Amino acid sequence: MERQHIPDLRDHQPAGHPSDHLSALDGRDRLPATDGRDHTAAVEPRPHPAVLGLRMYLPTAPPHESPARLVIPAELSAGLGYDAVGASPEHGERIMDCLPRVGCVFADDERWWWIVPSGSHIGVTWPSSTSYAVGARLADPSWTRALLRSRSARPRLIHRPEGDSPYTPPIPLYFLTCRLAGSTPSWSLGAGI
Repeated sequence: MERQHIPDLRDHQPAGHPSDHLSALDGRDRLPATDGRDHTAAVEPRPHPAVLGLRMYLPTAPPHESPARLVIPAELSAGLGYDAVGASPEHGERIMDCLPRVGCVFADDERWWWIVPSGSHIGVTWPSSTSYAVGARLADPSWTRALLRSRSARPRLIHRPEGDSPYTPPIPLYFLTCRLAGSTPSWSLGAGI
């Protein structure tokens, strides 16, 4: 049986490529040393970037960005800090109509967000149909979706309270979201103490 020669892709790689210093045998980068010593740094082996003389570049995620935060109007006092509770647009108007007091409410095509005091999630189990955003920081489910969303598609303020407090009372909001979700309210008095 005749052995078939499999060409080494490094033969097709242009000179001066950064992986020229990569040793396929030990998975180490050999860094050029100006002082005559061997400076070897252990690294994970990398896939070869050239295939048949063509360079392949894999897309990478954009640099880490902190999630966008809902910003309440500056003239409103948020001395307790603030979080946000999100519900589906289908329940949005119903929640607005049933609450005794409504603070700042933001909305986009996917969620309506009520501003509540920080820590309104401690000791309670919000229904699975709601989203709770600590610090009112809204993270997109993936970086690709974030790239496709324009700044104008982010939640906008749709309700501003009459007073100087941006908060929707979290207890009535909690019970109402549980009722709309068909779930039983659940809380722990000792949590967070």
